[in-house]
Amino acid sequence: MNFRLVFKLTGKTLLVEAAAMLLPLLVCLLYRENPLPFLITIPLIAAVGLILAHLRSDDHFFPREGFFAVALIWLLVGALGALPFFFWGRLYPELGLFRSYIDCFFESVSGFTTTGASILSAVEPLPKGILFWRSFMHWLGGMGVLILAIALLPSLGARTLHLMKAESPGPVVSKLVPKTSQSSKILYGIYCVMTLIQVLCLRLAGMPLYDSLVNSFATAGTGGFSVRNLSIAAYQSPTVEVIITLFMLLFSVNFALYFLVLCGKVRQVLKSDELRFFLIVVFASIVLISVNIRHMYPTPGEAVRHAAFQVGTIISTTGFASTDFNLWPEFSRVLLVLLMFIGACAGSTGGGIKCSRVLLLLKSILREIRQIVHPRSVNVVRLDGRVMDEDALRSVYVFFAAYMFITLGATLVVAVDNFTFGTTFTAVVACIGNIGPGLELVGPMGNYAAFSPLSKIVLSLCMIVGRLEVLPILVLFSGNAWKRS
Repeated sequence: MNFRLVFKLTGKTLLVEAAAMLLPLLVCLLYRENPLPFLITIPLIAAVGLILAHLRSDDHFFPREGFFAVALIWLLVGALGALPFFFWGRLYPELGLFRSYIDCFFESVSGFTTTGASILSAVEPLPKGILFWRSFMHWLGGMGVLILAIALLPSLGARTLHLMKAESPGPVVSKLVPKTSQSSKILYGIYCVMTLIQVLCLRLAGMPLYDSLVNSFATAGTGGFSVRNLSIAAYQSPTVEVIITLFMLLFSVNFALYFLVLCGKVRQVLKSDELRFFLIVVFASIVLISVNIRHMYPTPGEAVRHAAFQVGTIISTTGFASTDFNLWPEFSRVLLVLLMFIGACAGSTGGGIKCSRVLLLLKSILREIRQIVHPRSVNVVRLDGRVMDEDALRSVYVFFAAYMFITLGATLVVAVDNFTFGTTFTAVVACIGNIGPGLELVGPMGNYAAFSPLSKIVLSLCMIVGRLEVLPILVLFSGNAWKRS
C-alpha cells in the first residue's frame, strides 16, 4: 500500500473542503450571523490538508490504493465537515441542537453522502450559514465516487477506472472523452448548468433566492436537506412541487446520457435499457399509488401530484416530502420501500442498488429459467444491445449479496435500541440507500435523534457504504489492504 500517495490525495481533498466552507462563511457575514464556527474550522482543515498534500510520494498507483483512498477521503471529509455543527452547538447550547459530536458526524455524513437523514427535530432555529452548509454538502458530494476518481486521479493512469468496478458496465465506467480531466469538466459542467436552471425555475415560481439555492443544492445532489421543518410541503405551492419532482427525476438519470444528447446521439439515449426500465418503474409506481391514495385527497390531480412527488423523491433517493406518506395505505408504503432498494440510474447522483443492477439481476434470473427449460441452448445477458461478460455479472451478484448482508447486519445492531421493526429496518434501508426518510419514527416528519450513539455510528457507516458502492469501504476495513507489499 502506497500510504504516502493515499494521504497526499486525502490532503488535496481536504483543501477543497476548506475552500468550499468559504461560501457558508460568506453567507454568515451577509446575514450578520456569528461566523466563528467556520472561522475556527477552515484554518484547521486547511492546515491538515496542507501537511498531507505536501507529502513526498511516488506515483505507483493500483486499484487497492484507489479504493482505499476514496473510502478514507469520505470518512475524513465527513468527520471534519461536522466541525461547524459541533462548534455552533457549543456556542448555543440553550437551543439543544447538535448536542454531541456523534450527532454532528451523523449530520455531516448524511450531507456529503446525499442521504438527508437528520437528527434535528427542527431546522428553522438554525442560522442561514449553517443551513447553507448542510445543503451545500449535498451538492459537493452529489457526483459521488465516479467524479472523485476522474477529478482527483487523472494523472495516475487508466487504472483510476478500477474505482468504478462496482458500477455495472455501460457508459458510466468509460471515459466520455479520451482525457479523464476533460470528462470531469464535462460532467461538472452539466451538473452546474442543471443546478442553475433549477434555481431559476424556483425563483420564477416565487421561491426566495436563498431557499431556491439551498433546495436546488439538495435536489441536484439528491440529498433532501430542507430549510423548513415541513420540507417542501411548507411552501404550499403545487408549482414548486412539480419543478422539484421534475429535477429530482432528471438528476436520477445517468449523466453520460446527457453528454450523448449534447453530442446529438439522441437515438443511442433512447435505446438505453436502464433509462427505459427507470421510466417504466417511475410511471407504474405513480399510477399504482395514485389509485391507492385517491380517497385521501379532494381531487385526482392532487393525488397524482403527491404520488409523483413521493415516487420521485424516493426512487431518486432525495428524501424531500410534500406530504406525510407515513399515513398512506400499507400498499403504497410497501411500494415506496421497494423503490428505496431500486434507487436511481447508475452514473447519476442518486443512491440505492441502481436500476442497471436490478435490471441485470432480473435478466440473469430469466436466463437461468431459459437454461433450465432448454439445457443445451446458449443464453446470454444483454444490456443496451451488448453481451455482458460473466465477470461483469459476477460483480453485480457480489454487490447485491454484500448490500443485503450489510443491510441485515446493520438492522440487527440497530435493533438493540428496541424500536419497532418498521422503524429499525427502514432506517437502515434509508441510510444505506442514501434516501433519508423511512417509515414510522423516521418517516418524512420524523428524525433519527432517538437512536443511540452506537446506532448513529452504524447508520453513518451505512450511508458511506451505500454512497461508495459498498466495495471501497470494505477494502478500507480489510486487513490485507493495510499491508505495504
